[in-house]
Amino acid sequence: MVMLSQRTLKSLTRAVGVGLHSGERVELTLRPAPPDTGIVFRRIDLPEPVDIPVDALAVTDTRMASTLSRGDAKVRTVEHLMSACAGLGLDNLYIDITAEEVPILDGSAASFVYLLQSAGIEVQKAPRKFLRVLRAVEVREGEGDRLKWARLDPRHGFTLGFEIDFQHPAVDSTGQRVEFDMGSGRYSRDIARARTFAFSKDVEMMRANGLALGGGLDNAIVMDDTRVLNADGLRYAEEFAKHKILDAIGDLYCFGKPMLGAYTAFRSGHALNNRLLRALLAAQGAWDIVSFEDERQAPAGFAQLARAW
Repeated sequence: MVMLSQRTLKSLTRAVGVGLHSGERVELTLRPAPPDTGIVFRRIDLPEPVDIPVDALAVTDTRMASTLSRGDAKVRTVEHLMSACAGLGLDNLYIDITAEEVPILDGSAASFVYLLQSAGIEVQKAPRKFLRVLRAVEVREGEGDRLKWARLDPRHGFTLGFEIDFQHPAVDSTGQRVEFDMGSGRYSRDIARARTFAFSKDVEMMRANGLALGGGLDNAIVMDDTRVLNADGLRYAEEFAKHKILDAIGDLYCFGKPMLGAYTAFRSGHALNNRLLRALLAAQGAWDIVSFEDERQAPAGFAQLARAW
């Protein structure tokens, strides 16, 4: 009988980039961590380094990205790196960071997947713990044309279904609904390369407000009123909807443990995803924590180490 175990990195790995919103140069050092550590960001640029453990209740700002805080210390735009950690099944990790914002790299999770896989995945002698959804929880916002919602249902596995509705020629011509099964082992190939996207008019407005200072065609899909401006076009036929799934995987992993449940959403975003997690945690009897002493009892595909591309 083989236990389904926690995972960390075999060795440390580093990345250098710029923050999407700050435009600041930032260095990341990703290091192995002992069992039951969880994922912990460490702001090493502060006079006294501050550890910021990943936790759904530590998410303090969800405008444009997910921000984790502890006291006055923050780390912004964590969702793509968190998505890569979830996609590779990493439970324990120290992430040293030299600025307030995680580097955007190419605007997807692919660079983080490559970094983490190049460091190697280490299986640890402790049972992997899952947040299991026992009862349906849903959050809604707006109505009519402004309606958005996100929902979690019980499931022996982790699946995501997302529908977008942007009413833009470039988006309308692509698949606007995507479903993905985390047990498929295809996260790296089918989801990780989907980039964040923006409209050129919004980018100008954001820059005027001190945001998106590090954004551009090399780390985002940028559209004008009618078309995609990137010379290489899209990486997937449904890249817009797939990026929303990539974000949702990262936002939900801010609980700090992998999920067993079915996530479905319509026009959701970072704020609604975090509201959904908080609603689940606040609902008595809606969840529990489980592990699998025999990995054969785990959902199909969960025991394998994630495949590379």
